Amino acid sequence: MLNEILRSKEDEHLECKAARNRFDFELLVKYCSALANERGGRLVLGVTDNLPRKVVGSSAFPDLERTKAGLIERLHLRIEVEEIHHEAGRIVLFRVPSRPLGFPVGYKGAYWMRGGEDLVPMTPDLLKRIFEECAPDYSAEICPGASLEDLALDAVDRFRGKWAEKSKNHSLLSLPPEQLLNDAELLVNGGITYAALVLFGTREALGKFLAQSEIIFEYRATETSLVAQQRKEYREGFFLVENALWETINLRNEIQQYREGLFMKDIRTFNEDVVREVILNAVCHRDYRLGSSTFVRQYPRKLEIVSPGGFPPGITPDNILWKQAPRNRRLAEAFSKCGLVERSGQGINRMFEECVKESKPNPDFAGTDDFQVSVTLQCQVQDVHFLRFIEQVGKERLASFSTEDFLVLELVRKERKIPDCFRNRLPGLADLGVVEKAGRGRYILSRKFYGFLGQKGVYTRKKGLDRETNMELLCKHIYDNRNDGCKLQELLQVLPSCTHGQVQKMLQRLKLEGRIHPVGSTNAARWYSGPAPE
Repeated sequence: MLNEILRSKEDEHLECKAARNRFDFELLVKYCSALANERGGRLVLGVTDNLPRKVVGSSAFPDLERTKAGLIERLHLRIEVEEIHHEAGRIVLFRVPSRPLGFPVGYKGAYWMRGGEDLVPMTPDLLKRIFEECAPDYSAEICPGASLEDLALDAVDRFRGKWAEKSKNHSLLSLPPEQLLNDAELLVNGGITYAALVLFGTREALGKFLAQSEIIFEYRATETSLVAQQRKEYREGFFLVENALWETINLRNEIQQYREGLFMKDIRTFNEDVVREVILNAVCHRDYRLGSSTFVRQYPRKLEIVSPGGFPPGITPDNILWKQAPRNRRLAEAFSKCGLVERSGQGINRMFEECVKESKPNPDFAGTDDFQVSVTLQCQVQDVHFLRFIEQVGKERLASFSTEDFLVLELVRKERKIPDCFRNRLPGLADLGVVEKAGRGRYILSRKFYGFLGQKGVYTRKKGLDRETNMELLCKHIYDNRNDGCKLQELLQVLPSCTHGQVQKMLQRLKLEGRIHPVGSTNAARWYSGPAPE
């Protein structure tokens, strides 16, 4: 643990201070408040803060039990304190737990956070996000003044049909609208929820009660256009506009072509499933307490969807595939009933999978901040060869792929490093013949891929030579330089794809076979052709 601390960079979860002689208790309390507000962390005294860190020892807070009691009294958090004895001196480690959900930890009239090297009061937007963690579901609240007349019956009937189809419960088809909406919890004690207005509201009702629920569509012919060539406002319940919005996008859905043997094949720029999913998520998870609208901006080969409110608490671009926290639970439950979203994933996984299948960039959340979620779909096909290879893999095999499998396949195609959390997927993909191991920790697309493209030479270059061929290359180079001998560093240049250890093992094997011998020891030794002289 100490070695990890000495190697780690400081962040919102780790703070190191030399504190050789003393450390101010009031400052200690503020640091613990800040760490708690950042979801917990560690404060280490007796260690320098700049890398490379050194243990310098600290005599601060000799009575740790008294210090611990003082922290608990002021912050009402159980902070653990540990003393570590190191040869270079005493280290004091404070383990600070996360604040309670929805409640920042304050001290001396402020809620503290780290601001660079200093401690500063938390900003209003961060405080707002914390307080909202325990906020009630706005979509489940009753809209004062709204009645059944404010809902479009044809939108209710579309919901009814989808729900009956998903649940196989055909008795839903004969239920009166009021009973149907009660069963879906979209009416509560006769009151119309905001979720019901979002899904089924008439144009007049939304204009009166929830105008921000509208979706504004804009088309721009170029990314530098300041004025939209087309603009449409969809201010009606979602079940009234979902198909119309897709049809508007699809009007300018260009075909990208690629060759498959003698034939040309087509792929649509905008994948309908992906577009519908991203719009559905914008409707489901936006913050309806904010007055701004959801925007869908279309370009010839790009789509941007911007919805108000930022990510729900606990969701980030890094964990969005693995963690769910619906902001509007009543809306999410209604969409789940009719099969539009899966409550276990809200379709985000499917968006990423489809992008990989079509060799298009993954959805990009780079424009997201505390006040909006911005999703960009870049829809240009990146690698036609990879697209053809995916088709050759076959639908049956692809159906068994997890989201992680698709992400790993994309990383292998781009020759990017595979994160440790995904490496367990590689053996399965290798068994399917999709990827192959090409050295320690390195994978490439399989021989079938390069053979399919007619690029077997590229495969051989990427895969590298086999062990026997590598040893022959070493022998030849040593023989060609038999008068001067070869240093290890020079032999590493002969086989740049091999590690230091791999080259050494091959040299030792060649030595045992009597084909080469060293003169000298360690890395300064020179290797010569033939067996060692008697």
